[in-house]
Amino acid sequence: MTEINLSRRGLLGAAVALPLAGLSARSALAAADMKGAGFAPYNRFKLGDFEVTTLLAGTRTVPEPQTIFGLNATPEEFTAASEAAMIPTDKAQFFFTPTLVNTGSELVLFDTGLNGAGITTALAAAGYTPDQVDVVVLTHMHGDHIGGLMTETAPTFANARYVTGSAEYDHWAMSGNEGFEKNVVPMAEKMSMLQDGGSAASGISAMAAFGHTPGHMAYRVESAGKSLVIGADFANHYVWSLAHPDWEVKFDMDKSQAAATRKALLGMMAAEKIPFIGYHMPFPALGFVEAKDSAFRYVPASYQFMLEG
Repeated sequence: MTEINLSRRGLLGAAVALPLAGLSARSALAAADMKGAGFAPYNRFKLGDFEVTTLLAGTRTVPEPQTIFGLNATPEEFTAASEAAMIPTDKAQFFFTPTLVNTGSELVLFDTGLNGAGITTALAAAGYTPDQVDVVVLTHMHGDHIGGLMTETAPTFANARYVTGSAEYDHWAMSGNEGFEKNVVPMAEKMSMLQDGGSAASGISAMAAFGHTPGHMAYRVESAGKSLVIGADFANHYVWSLAHPDWEVKFDMDKSQAAATRKALLGMMAAEKIPFIGYHMPFPALGFVEAKDSAFRYVPASYQFMLEG
């Protein structure tokens, strides 16, 4: 039997040599590619017996956000609010988030994004095809909500019926609009018109939320004792719209009515602790409202909905 005699110095030398040898081998490998920022393009959760999926149909960076939000605020007020929330004042990120609600008997899509390709891609990422959509609900007729109704010259949702607010449809029908004529008018024969409180589908009722547009609607979704508001564009930024609901927004057609609607809906959701999906909230666009001082604070959903069901 061969005798092995290692000194302490020899052991230390071996210990240093082995990691260095490994490091040398690793340095010969190519570095991993940078992938760029990204996140899942859909988010799905249970609401009672329903299944709700938010779809990221688009996102973009927009410069000079005070040309859109806080039109009646001073630059100093806008800067202070932004800095308190740790967001920049020179640019903002916009999100476009249609929502699917599967009631078990119907697949209901709220709004359609900017174009047919975008909503089709978002649906595919979540495991759906456009022909599976049974009902398309239009909260209002701005282009980023109706743009996906048509893909080139064909309807994107071949098997769907359509629902919208009667006041909203009547306004755009009278005022004339290229996007409305191209995307909405071809669906007119399949479209049902709702008033405040009307039913879009089982468990889904309309809520008048006028101001952003003349007939803008939000929708309340209820299943097995659980509630959710699909708020569309009643509030378009999680800080500038909630912490300052009186701040004017460029795209609100009736700015005073829009502010009154914002405060009413936010107050209701804060009091009843009802979550909401906002079309332009940071994706996945799901959160709660907390009353704070004389205004409100957006509380993004964390794991609450993972514990449902």
